[in-house]
Amino acid sequence: MTGTIAPRRARGRTAARRAVLIGWLFTIPALLAYIGFVVYPLLTGVQYSFYRWNGVGPSEWVGFANYLRVFTDPDLLGSIGNAFVLIVFFTAIPVSAGLVLANLMRSMRPGPFSTVSQTILFLPQIIPLAAAGIAWSWMYAQTGAVNQILGAVGLGGLARPWLGDFQTALPAVGLIGSWVLTGLCTVLFLTGIGKIDSSLYEAIRLDGAGWLREFTTITVPGLRQEISVLVTITVIAALSSFDIIYTTTLGGPGRSTLVPGISIYRIGFTQSDVGLASAFGIVLMVLVLACVLPLQRLAKVSDR
Repeated sequence: MTGTIAPRRARGRTAARRAVLIGWLFTIPALLAYIGFVVYPLLTGVQYSFYRWNGVGPSEWVGFANYLRVFTDPDLLGSIGNAFVLIVFFTAIPVSAGLVLANLMRSMRPGPFSTVSQTILFLPQIIPLAAAGIAWSWMYAQTGAVNQILGAVGLGGLARPWLGDFQTALPAVGLIGSWVLTGLCTVLFLTGIGKIDSSLYEAIRLDGAGWLREFTTITVPGLRQEISVLVTITVIAALSSFDIIYTTTLGGPGRSTLVPGISIYRIGFTQSDVGLASAFGIVLMVLVLACVLPLQRLAKVSDR
């Protein structure tokens, strides 16, 4: 009996080692790609951030001078402030609107109208952000669709070059982000609502609850995970925004729509200050992590 068990154990250990080896063979290519395209550039950026370098000539060690400039330059601090303002448009509006739209669409009967509605809402997510920015810049123009619609409904006095006005440029750009992300939020919330036990809705209706209590008591708590994921995605999109700003305003007028992504691009490729651009990029990465990690931890705590 003992002589039979020993070979079985040996074969089991061999099979386990073979499974581990096969797992590493599948993992190593992805791991090498991650190291080559993420870890190595990150470490290189950290190295560059301690130097004054134009990308071509000799570099000069400056220590933390680049980081000090990031936290003392009013223009760079202003771009960070603009990114936090965009969180309202990229996160608060799409997530709130997605919750409401998903709750309304849940009550629709399955059919062509429901399918078309979901497709139309999700369509902006498919369009490249650069193309969306160009299209909206045409609509925001003095003779664009937005001002024409305002004139048609008797609000022509509000017409203006929305992207050229210091007061309206940042909100106008933010609304483009809201338009793009609302469809994603709605579709993901619809998927999440489909996982909620329908008997919960039936029970609360038997108690005579209205739609508001049903929404706040069952729908929102049941979508905690989806809300956490979407808040994380949209906060990152707001803080690292580039495409929409680049294709609509390039950070203007003045610096009213300047965001960290555009600032890093200008510093690195226009002003040829690779060290400062790298330092600002590292600061932006830390800022994104400082915003996202607490959100993830809060979501885990609420799930418990």
